[in-house]
Amino acid sequence: MQLTHEEIQFERKTFPITLVCDHIYFQQNIGSLFRISEAFGVENIIFLGKDIPLNPRKINKTSRNTHLHIPYTVIEETQDLVTHLVDLKCEIIALEITNSSKPLKEVILPSDKKIALIIGSEINGISEELLKISNQIVHINMFGKNSSMNVVQAASIALYEFTS
Repeated sequence: MQLTHEEIQFERKTFPITLVCDHIYFQQNIGSLFRISEAFGVENIIFLGKDIPLNPRKINKTSRNTHLHIPYTVIEETQDLVTHLVDLKCEIIALEITNSSKPLKEVILPSDKKIALIIGSEINGISEELLKISNQIVHINMFGKNSSMNVVQAASIALYEFTS
């Protein structure tokens, strides 16, 4: 029998992970990223870009109110984000298929640093500027003809791997 929300007793936990969203603009994806971040105990979210559509009414449909529980910041300029991430001295991990990326299963998560997981835009992926400052670039092995997946699906897989 399926359990109700009240019957499920998962341990609440927050991980030292910041989800960095590089120019993600689709509201359904934004709402879903709040929801999956809350589910996996992400510490906060950074949205990079101008005019990020953070309209609570539209985001709420997919976030299911989780946008009220996850702290977030908007940084408009890439260089400001680069400076911010470098100043944090965190392990910067980009989730992108590149000529030098390694499979997600091979990611090395340092125990003494916070993690910044960068995910890319629905159209262009992660910018070259952010790939250059990444300590690790990882990809999800896929076995069909398609070479990409929805940004929320990819983030979910990476967050599951990081928090397992």
